[in-house]
Parts: sequence; structure tokens; C-alpha cells
Amino acid sequence: MSSSVVIVGGGVIGSSVAYFLRASDPTVQVTVIERDPTYARSSSALSAASIRQQFSTPLSVRMSLFGIEFLRSIGERLEVNGERPSIDLHEGGYLFLATAPGEATLRENHALQRELGADISLLDSAQLRARFAWLNTDDLAAGTFGESGEGWFDGYGLVQALRRKAQSLGARYVTTEVVGIGREGRRATTVRAANGETYACDVVVNAAGAWSRGIAAMLGIDIPVYARRRSIFNVSSPAKLERAPLLIDPTGVYFRPEGRTYICGTSPSADNDPDDLPLDEVDHALFDDVIWPTLAHRVPAFEALRVERCWSGYYEYNVLDQNAIIGSHPDLENCIFANGFSGHGLQQGPATGRGVSELILRGRYETIDLSPLDWTRVLEGRPIIEKNVV
Repeated sequence: MSSSVVIVGGGVIGSSVAYFLRASDPTVQVTVIERDPTYARSSSALSAASIRQQFSTPLSVRMSLFGIEFLRSIGERLEVNGERPSIDLHEGGYLFLATAPGEATLRENHALQRELGADISLLDSAQLRARFAWLNTDDLAAGTFGESGEGWFDGYGLVQALRRKAQSLGARYVTTEVVGIGREGRRATTVRAANGETYACDVVVNAAGAWSRGIAAMLGIDIPVYARRRSIFNVSSPAKLERAPLLIDPTGVYFRPEGRTYICGTSPSADNDPDDLPLDEVDHALFDDVIWPTLAHRVPAFEALRVERCWSGYYEYNVLDQNAIIGSHPDLENCIFANGFSGHGLQQGPATGRGVSELILRGRYETIDLSPLDWTRVLEGRPIIEKNVV
């Protein structure tokens, strides 16, 4: 049993941990240190905020199956003083598309997803044309579509709801920045903050998102997680696409509806993806050279697109395998890392919060076994191969 937990970072991961800790054991003192309560630069607030079960690893599928269960019941779970939060969850589905070279992988992934209980349909090119008349299927072999359990929501609303609920349960949020962490042997002992305060701790949780590498360095730990900028574009079009899902083109370009407009983006090429680019800049060339031509090919009606607004946010990018690192480092027995989600933090946040709380309170995972995501694979250089990284 741990009596005092300090969580560094109050985004979706940190606030989820705080919520599950206090909901599970009200005697645990939980302090969340978050330098920006507006979350203006938080990945949780700046992402495209979506959830899917279309992964190629069983653990990712299981985490998102719990994620959608959590999001569907958020009003009941996170109610405070009779007020039930709403995150505008829209289960519009993901549509993953494949050309002939990718068809076998798509079918293999689909079989796994169905086996684990995900509601995913496999469609050939004729079925794709029948369901999505606006889609150019000339070069497509197949697609997989989430009939339920996949879609998008208000990520900022989720973070605020988790934070408010955690506070109502007794978690203390402190607005300041961590400047140092005291360590004695294999234990972290104190967290020092820019407000001049020092917080004693039985457990420290690194949930600092894109800034987690700096927190790890304070403990003498080198974590392979870097801030990678991702630009998102909100576009309008005369096109009216019936029942448009969140579409993932074989190139990796994506789009989804956002009211009467659309949100779109893609990851830059590996040779043009440096660390720590400024968030106040947007990669307009990526839209002009890659995103727009791809969308115009896949959806001919998108030949006419207009960028209404655009912004950038960070992926907390795990350069080893783009999967989260969750658990303690062998050199530190009382520090739990929950970092490197690489764009999947919002959908995996509830499962991570529950799992980390179990690890802290009972020393083991009791629901979903998250141990495959621990430090062992990182230190041994054994990446988890996730074929559906977006």
C-alpha cells in the first residue's frame, strides 16, 4: 500500500491515474503537478481525439475495448454534484483501406480484432463502393470498417472531466512545474517544484507526455520518447459525404467529419520528422504536397478543399516502436512511467489509468495485463510490432 503518490502531468494519462487511484482507495494522497491547467499545449487537447480497436496487437485492442466502454459511460462514471459531462462521442467508425500489397495484413488484423470482440467488418472493393459511393476504389483491394465502438470525441472535454472528477474525489492539483526529483538509491523521495515547494512521495508517476523525457532525466533515466510535431488541418468542401467515417488511406493520410467541415492530416516522412519543433508553426507544405493530392485521389469530390484553420500538437513519440512504455524501471522501484503513447494516449488513457492504479495499490495488474509494455522490451531492444500505426 502506498500512502502518497505524486503524478507529474495532469493530461489524460495523469488525470486518469489520479481518478482511478482515488476511486479505488480514498486513503491514498494523490498530488497532480500540472504546469498549465488550460492545457493549451497539451497533446490531449490538440489531437484529433479518436478511438479505434483496429490494431494488430491483442493488448492494444483490449485497451481500446475498455476505452470505448469507459467513454460510453462517462456521464455516469465522472458525474460530479449531479452534473454529467458530455464529450460528444460519435461512433462514426474507422475505415482502414488497403491496396493489393496490404490486403493480407488487413485480413490478418481483422481476424484478430474479431476474435477479441471488436465489431469490425471486412469489405471488398465492391462492398466499399456500395457503402461509400463517394469513395474512389479503383486501386483498392479491401477495407475494414468499425461498425460500432470506433469514432471521435472531445478530447479536451475528456481531460477536464477526468480532472474535475479526480478533484472531487480528493486528488490535489497544483499549478507549477517540476524542476527536480530527489533520489536515494533505487527510490525517488521528493519532487521539487518551481513554486518553491517540495513534495514527499511514496510513488512518483511520470505522466508528462511530450515532456516526459526531461522528467525521466531528472531521475537519471534515458527514455526513448521525444516530442514530434503533428499538424492538423480543418478543411471545408462543397462535397457532402454521406456517413463519412474516419478514413485511413493506404498512404497514412486520414480525414474525418467535424460538423460541416473535415479534419485531416498525416505523419511526415521519417527523414523529415525532427524532435521538438515549435507548436506555433504548421507544416503547410505537407498539406499542399501530400494530404490534399491524396484526399483528392481518394475522394474525387475533395478536389475543392479550403483550409479553414490549422494547428499543431505533439505526439509523445516512442522511437523504439511507437507503443507506450508503462511500468517501473529496474533501477527505480517506486517510479511508474506511463509515456510514449505516440498518438494513442486519449484512447488508451482509461485502461492505462486503471492499470497503473492497480500496480500502485496492489503491486500487480488485475484487469488487463499491461506488462508487455514495460521497460523490459525497451532495455533489451525488442520492439512490439504494431502494423496499424497512424
